[in-house]
Amino acid sequence: MSVVVVGSANRDFVYRVPRIPSPGETVLATDAAPHAGGKGANQAIAAARAGASVEFITALGSDADGDVLAHELSQAGVLLHARRVDAPTGTAFVTVAQSGENAIVVNSGANAHLVEVTAVERDIIAASDFLLVQLETPLETVVEAATVARAAETVVVLNAAPICSLPERLLAIVDVLIVNEHEAIALARDLSGHRMPGETLSVDAAHDIAITLREAVPAVIITLGANGSIVLNRDMGDGPAAHVPAFRATPVDTTGAGDTFCGALVAALARGEDLVDAAQFASAAGALSVQRPGAAASIPVRAEIDALVGSLGRSRRG
Repeated sequence: MSVVVVGSANRDFVYRVPRIPSPGETVLATDAAPHAGGKGANQAIAAARAGASVEFITALGSDADGDVLAHELSQAGVLLHARRVDAPTGTAFVTVAQSGENAIVVNSGANAHLVEVTAVERDIIAASDFLLVQLETPLETVVEAATVARAAETVVVLNAAPICSLPERLLAIVDVLIVNEHEAIALARDLSGHRMPGETLSVDAAHDIAITLREAVPAVIITLGANGSIVLNRDMGDGPAAHVPAFRATPVDTTGAGDTFCGALVAALARGEDLVDAAQFASAAGALSVQRPGAAASIPVRAEIDALVGSLGRSRRG
């Protein structure tokens, strides 16, 4: 089965620092390097490396950064459909602390020009089995792509990041929603109008918020970092959400881990895995990615992911 990703592509400039600088503070980097990035590109590469047949609709500038990204996407096995526009390719400034945590500033550049889905792009979306979208490109484009997908009975997967207020017409056509704990809190607050707990979630609190989000979409996955993820869909009825534990990992760089999770999850769904098994596969992919530097550069291939999932199975049997 095929996957089409509609979204952003950036050239990331990554600086490794002892700690994320505070306002007004200057810190000296220990290393600096450019990498492929952007949520759309990361997720497309993750899905391709996880074994899916992937096409990627994006916008790149007519510049050297655009040429580099086009080459790296092709090398990853992604079939690229890129608008080359009269704007600089999107860039991101990423600082990565020794703990693996990061802080990111994005300049959208060409990504802001991904507007009004073309006839050719509509055909690509309609011919696919799964559409994966995020929110680093104009929201109207996300809604339009999802509308085309729904009309063609293509499964719509939305990673609601970076979080914003989502129109009802988009939520009404989403099949699977993927959010982290911060995004889940913000979205549940927006949908319910009620105050939500804190900025982080326990597994039990994530379960309660997943129930709220399931009122808007058929299936919800909330990622909780080292606490794994919560999976809940309407087929589970009144039963509890599934908790998928995280794989143990010592993080080197968490940049792109969420994108790796999303791409791997859709690849697993595309080959017929159910949502819980797909989340476990995606969790393994994310655990592998945080142990390597860079966003796209850190994304594992399917054999690595399968080996990690298999090792968990062996330990359970033992």
